[in-house]
Amino acid sequence: MAARSTSWLAFPGVLRGLWSDVHLTLRLMREPVVPVYLKALPVVAALYVISPLDMLPDFLPVIGQLDDLGIVIAGIKIFVRLCPAAAATFHRKAIAQGRRFSPMAPTDDVIDAEFRRG
Repeated sequence: MAARSTSWLAFPGVLRGLWSDVHLTLRLMREPVVPVYLKALPVVAALYVISPLDMLPDFLPVIGQLDDLGIVIAGIKIFVRLCPAAAATFHRKAIAQGRRFSPMAPTDDVIDAEFRRG
């Protein structure tokens, strides 16, 4: 039996998943609950693409562009995984329902305590 090779582009689920991660990333970048240091991750990945310094130079055919694409995809995937789970779930549901962007409602976590001296 001969092995059949197909391109990863032939699988629409891969591209659909990548597009949904990009859409989710754009929404999470605007979400106040997500820490600023996490929001820097996709920005740094995008800066790598426009930076003249590369691990593999862009003048190498195909390989030079693939490392840029890999860095951007990895930055997006890592950002989505590190974001607060509640924020990611909220925005995934909002995307599925076709709602426009709105920040999450505050959870109003309150610690009720008494101060005692001595």
